[in-house]
Amino acid sequence: QVHLVEVGGGSVQAGGSMRLSCAASGSIFRLNTLGWYRQLPGKQREQVATVTIRGVTNYQGSVEGRFTVSRDNRKNTVDLYMYALKPEDTAVYYCYAYGYQSASDSRASEYWGPGTQVTVSS
Repeated sequence: QVHLVEVGGGSVQAGGSMRLSCAASGSIFRLNTLGWYRQLPGKQREQVATVTIRGVTNYQGSVEGRFTVSRDNRKNTVDLYMYALKPEDTAVYYCYAYGYQSASDSRASEYWGPGTQVTVSS
């Protein structure tokens, strides 16, 4: 099993910045993709930013230019740096991983952290 633990979150004023960190542990062979999703109140979970093992990033349009995702392949960690935060960024943020527990796995699996609340006040 792959376990994801998020660190960070909390409350910040609009225009502020915040960093979220996530560490993956457990049985890990390769994590092809790491990243962050969020769930706004009353909405479905949505992708925020992801980064592949080769460093290719993908951002949701509303955060592009304000958020930066980065990973450390040796440590199996992923960070999300959030700048110029807006009240509409208020959500529960989830760490996400897509990969393999062992070399013998025939398919990759998805893994999720428990989530951390980010609240941006105006």
